[in-house]
Amino acid sequence: MRKLKVNYINIVIDCADAGLMADFYSRLLGWEWTHPQANGWAAITSPTGTVIAFQEVEGYEPPVWPWEKGRQGQMLHLDLWVDDLDEAVQFAIGCGARLADTQFFKSSRTLIDPSGHPFCIDTNGVED
Repeated sequence: MRKLKVNYINIVIDCADAGLMADFYSRLLGWEWTHPQANGWAAITSPTGTVIAFQEVEGYEPPVWPWEKGRQGQMLHLDLWVDDLDEAVQFAIGCGARLADTQFFKSSRTLIDPSGHPFCIDTNGVED
């Protein structure tokens, strides 16, 4: 079977304010803000070259967490694996995230970024 030769994969996240999102994730992940906000776009790049880009969408509606019938649900989310869950959650909140009202596991926390996207901070702990 033939395969597509991919040199890079960029993740693109819809939002209302690309600059706000690039600033948040740059601080949260410690990645460089490589593409300043222009024409509704901004992006950050990891030391290994992975890019997360933020694309402004007119009329953007943030997803709801957890899912609700008839409402915009998440289409993807980031999982960030850490050693110290409490420390990472407090750091994320300091960067501008908020803790989601609903939590399902003891070894992870769902947070909400400034544009309303849920993301998870996880450890290798046993799920209860």
